[in-house]
Amino acid sequence: MLAVLLDPDKCTGELLQKILYQLQNAVPDFIFVGGSQASLSTNRLIAIIKQEINCEVVLFPGNVSQFSPNADAVLFLSLISGRNPEFLIEQHVQSALTIKQSGVEVIPTGYVLIDGGRITSVQSVSATQPISAENKEMIVSTAVAGELLGMKLIYLEAGSGALIPVSSETIATVIDNISVPLIVGGGIRTIEGIQTAFSAGADLVVVGNIFETEPEKIRGFINAAKINEAYS
Repeated sequence: MLAVLLDPDKCTGELLQKILYQLQNAVPDFIFVGGSQASLSTNRLIAIIKQEINCEVVLFPGNVSQFSPNADAVLFLSLISGRNPEFLIEQHVQSALTIKQSGVEVIPTGYVLIDGGRITSVQSVSATQPISAENKEMIVSTAVAGELLGMKLIYLEAGSGALIPVSSETIATVIDNISVPLIVGGGIRTIEGIQTAFSAGADLVVVGNIFETEPEKIRGFINAAKINEAYS
């Protein structure tokens, strides 16, 4: 499956109109909404998406300010690759009652940040270091720890705008050691990139950064994912 990630602070004006046009002609499996910075625009973007596109909207929040009761679900992300309590549990405590009372579907997700060749916004905001892409034992151990803690999804993330996406070898190794679905994102800029991730075993691939500069590519990515799904 494929999710298109939209940052509420970047997807505005003419860019948003171009993105919506593409999504009206090729609907992904999910639309993720979120970013690394605090945002007051999440509700607005979700409302526009739901008016224009028939697709499940899933929150991919960078912090508690990005929660919206208008989403269909929220990835309750714990940055298990880092050791900053703010993103391991503190943000969750601050938002727990609001999220539970909203009735929005909650999906506990173990978020694993892997070095993608540059300092990403996730690294800067969370004040945590990514796991080296070469340290596959640590990546796998972290993913397995997330599953044993009860996470329903594991998310391998190279970071928005990463120079190097998560490798197929890493994806395959993690898949061999967990039984929950695996999401992969960060640094994927080509159709070949999503096909590589799918071939390695990813259940869901997330693409977003490339569409902020080349929204016309959305349709091709979505169609390629659907073709892959049909043959898998």
